[in-house]
Amino acid sequence: MLWGWVLICITTQPLALSLAEICSKYPTSAGAYYWCYRLTSPKHRLISSWINGWLTMVGVWTISLSVTFGSAQILVAGVGIYHPEWVPTAWQTYLVFMAVAVFATLVGVFLNKHLPTIDIICACWTALGVIIMMICLSVKAAAGRHTASFAFTHFDPSFSGWTPGWSFFVGLLPPAYTFAAIGMVASMAEEVHNPAVQLPRAISWSIPISFVVGIIFLLPILFTLPDIPTLLAVPGGQPLGVLFELIMGSKGGGFTMWLIIFGIGIFCAISICCAASRATWSFARDKAIPLHTVWARVNHPLGDVPVNANALTLGVQLVLGLIFLGSTAAFNAFVGVAVICLGASYAMPVAASLANGRRDVADAPFSLGRWGYAVNTFAVLWVIFSIVLFSMPAVIPVTRVSMNYASVVFVGFAVLSAMWYLISGKRNYHGPPVPAEDTDETIAKIRYETGDKDS
Repeated sequence: MLWGWVLICITTQPLALSLAEICSKYPTSAGAYYWCYRLTSPKHRLISSWINGWLTMVGVWTISLSVTFGSAQILVAGVGIYHPEWVPTAWQTYLVFMAVAVFATLVGVFLNKHLPTIDIICACWTALGVIIMMICLSVKAAAGRHTASFAFTHFDPSFSGWTPGWSFFVGLLPPAYTFAAIGMVASMAEEVHNPAVQLPRAISWSIPISFVVGIIFLLPILFTLPDIPTLLAVPGGQPLGVLFELIMGSKGGGFTMWLIIFGIGIFCAISICCAASRATWSFARDKAIPLHTVWARVNHPLGDVPVNANALTLGVQLVLGLIFLGSTAAFNAFVGVAVICLGASYAMPVAASLANGRRDVADAPFSLGRWGYAVNTFAVLWVIFSIVLFSMPAVIPVTRVSMNYASVVFVGFAVLSAMWYLISGKRNYHGPPVPAEDTDETIAKIRYETGDKDS
């Protein structure tokens, strides 16, 4: 757990630096979708931005699904604290997921004006919650304390069936998921002062800051972790509630720790569903998805909320969630697709920049200089490796139930994207809107160097 987190932070930093460099040159809310359009040759920029846009769309849809579905599983685990005899069926879990997804969507639609306040509450809840958990878990440790040797070096790959080395790599999916949406920081371009400075800083520093916070959060858990076979034997396969109950030594204490995590999950679900609906609306506006005129409409009485785009985002989640009815590894599939698609969408502009000799970013305000080629190359190669890695099943031998359906979902959307490009995209798609400031590509650099507050 610990060393997987360390490795992911190290291997993701080159990608963050590469995106920060490109973002400083093209600070636009369209992000990777627009970067692909600008960095690819005129002959291929339309198809390149089309592919990237669809990767982004599938990524934000599935990452929304993973958060809402994960929150539903956390809710089920919480019920298990006081009713350990209850083992939910797949349909019951799916219905809980539906309720969470619908709730998150409705909040984004009807409380749109209050979302900034909700974000502030979320930040306070998360910060205080993490501090409370760190203190309580460290102090109570009712299940006993482990030695430093166990916390830092214990590794048991026997549950996966893979060889020790490959088992370690397959287990990197959860920490990789943490940084899956790192490039979406660019979506704040129109909402921050001097984005050519602020966005690259946010992207490049997000990994080191998360690394430190992650270590602080993981250590109390590693030193107080209950018996792993006991956790794996929990009915329904949702050990979170039992884990906290065993560490805290009481149902009340375990429920309190669970409530903190569940609250964070709900706040995240509201936030990510809102972001996904905006991305859906943006792509529909560019005539890149079927029935684009429907999904691009906004509801003015509700404050220009893209209600139809919210409905499409919710619908995609509910349809893909049906995978859980046939596979207990569905959550891994949702997470895997999100990491694969968003990772590929980030790697595309970096690869395009490499292909043209990094000419377009030579004068980027946030420049990687002579390290650019090495950093960019490593970033692209790691994403390629992770695409293969996160398509693998978590356990072997593989059955219909334990199969990782990430590759199936990925290929399915790829076919849909290709078909729609042939049907409509070739005639109607003209690429993302070009920001007015890109008529003079030196403006971003000028803003960076002068810190002009009026720009």
